Amino acid sequence: CLQCLTKNLSRYSADIKSLPPNIKDKLIKLMSRQGQITDANISEVLHPAVESLDLRDCDISDNALLQLYNCKQLKKINLNSCKENRFGITSEGVIALALSCPYLREASFKRCCDITDSGVLALALNCQFLQIVNLGSCSGIMDASLQALGENCKFLHSVDFSSTQVTDDGVVALVSGTCSKNLKEIHMERCVNLTDVAVEAVLTCCPKIHIFLFHGCPLITDRSRDALEQLIISNKIKQLTWTVY
Repeated sequence: CLQCLTKNLSRYSADIKSLPPNIKDKLIKLMSRQGQITDANISEVLHPAVESLDLRDCDISDNALLQLYNCKQLKKINLNSCKENRFGITSEGVIALALSCPYLREASFKRCCDITDSGVLALALNCQFLQIVNLGSCSGIMDASLQALGENCKFLHSVDFSSTQVTDDGVVALVSGTCSKNLKEIHMERCVNLTDVAVEAVLTCCPKIHIFLFHGCPLITDRSRDALEQLIISNKIKQLTWTVY
């Protein structure tokens, strides 16, 4: 059984590599939940038709992402870290991911604090079907990332860049880009450089926005509250959090 395999991975490594794709998919899910996928064994469980990898609980680095070169059908990858910052996933790994997986729809890197704009630029240029991007608490992310996503990812509907270094210019570039009419969800809380200009840009350019979080941004004032009133009255917003200083 698969449970037995996960308990004796080193013993059955050769057998795992030859398993059919549908069985490997089940094994990947099981190993992912148990945090057992590593840089050393990921190549054994991967197969060319894999579409989803949830590696939140797995201790991996760029080395694992470099082994995705045959996974052209990958549509979703989750590298979020739920509690602590994740080190070892850098822009080098994200660039490799972007070059290997052109049909990626969802890419989540929350708290992968070694990722910089160059990694996001590669994603935006090579994975133009992106719909969901999570860069929350990736402290190296700046305006260039949002500009690249806005210019290249017209299907983008959810983006999280909370606790990053972005400024109003980055937000304006994002919401003025090709994805403006599709954006439904924006998380930009705890961005210390953002002002009312960013809030107003989102409200002006994104007619489908219904989840908008920007609490903990110390430069945002009552001016944003006024801009929000009409949106709240129209009943378009499903979730809204903000702090006025």
